[in-house]
Amino acid sequence: MDNLTPSDLVAVVNQTLEYAYSSVTVVGEVASFKVNQGKWVFFDLKDEQTSVPCFMTLWSMRQPLEDGMKVIVRGTPKLTQWGKFSFTVTAVQPVGEGSLKKAFEMLKKKLADEGLFDPAKKRGIPEDLTRLGVISSTQAAGYADFIKIINARWGGMKVQVAHTQVQGMDAPDQIIRALQYFNEKSEVQMIALLRGGGSADDLACFNDERLVRAVAASKIPVICGIGHEVDESLCDLACDVRASTPSNAAELLTRDRKTEKVEEKIRLILQKINSEVDSKLGEIRQRQKMLESLNPEMVLRQGYAILNGKIDTGNVVKITTFDSEIMALIQKIIKRSNDE
Repeated sequence: MDNLTPSDLVAVVNQTLEYAYSSVTVVGEVASFKVNQGKWVFFDLKDEQTSVPCFMTLWSMRQPLEDGMKVIVRGTPKLTQWGKFSFTVTAVQPVGEGSLKKAFEMLKKKLADEGLFDPAKKRGIPEDLTRLGVISSTQAAGYADFIKIINARWGGMKVQVAHTQVQGMDAPDQIIRALQYFNEKSEVQMIALLRGGGSADDLACFNDERLVRAVAASKIPVICGIGHEVDESLCDLACDVRASTPSNAAELLTRDRKTEKVEEKIRLILQKINSEVDSKLGEIRQRQKMLESLNPEMVLRQGYAILNGKIDTGNVVKITTFDSEIMALIQKIIKRSNDE
């Protein structure tokens, strides 16, 4: 290849790089981090001996970055039109406990300030839950535990599963697509996002900003069972119901078949007791009405009167009405005839 122009040389080198290194992952420390025009991200990725200039769009940066963070980046090496070497980044993720914690806290504050984790927005588990969507790796132990408990506790649950990766840089986009599928093309009543225990690096995908926003925006309520009880992800904070583990998610979503039988017996006993109580109350009300009908005051209220004293001509008797007592002199007594 003789007499190449500078543009030709850059094009040939980039073709070679793209063929040989179409996608490369590199681990290093962030330095000289900056954002230009609210769109473009520039930083150096360095180790003890070397520094590589990196470029990416702000849209592709889905977890916060700052100088000193250790990260893993994926992208393509290339020459710029100015003949300078650059690494075009398509994905980046913090690694290591310190960097992960820092990125977690920065993004947590940002999303909390937006109200993304507001408890008032949370929805509960549907009472008549019979159709469940599950997002998980079907090869994972956490998923197997979840299904086992679901089947053991209460049969009849219709479960639709979307198999995705649940760790690594590709996991967030796969989970987002699964959420979109359930929201747009499925009739499930709730979505369970599951992943068993793992290291902080393994669980880092659940702190991806775009994924966290997708969980919070889901039209269908989402329950998260991610990691162990002590683990906390931003997806846990954004979802409607948080379970400590996949197994705990299964327990929250279903009733215990054995407990249900005991509860049914108790319900029947309480029904019988309530029926007997209602019957006794009915008898008491009837007797109460009978006693009230014999109450002299009730007779007086109906317009009758009570006469006290010896009934004989010339005697004074007392006549009691509802609102008066009358003293009367008997002047004449006429016998009634009982003949009809």
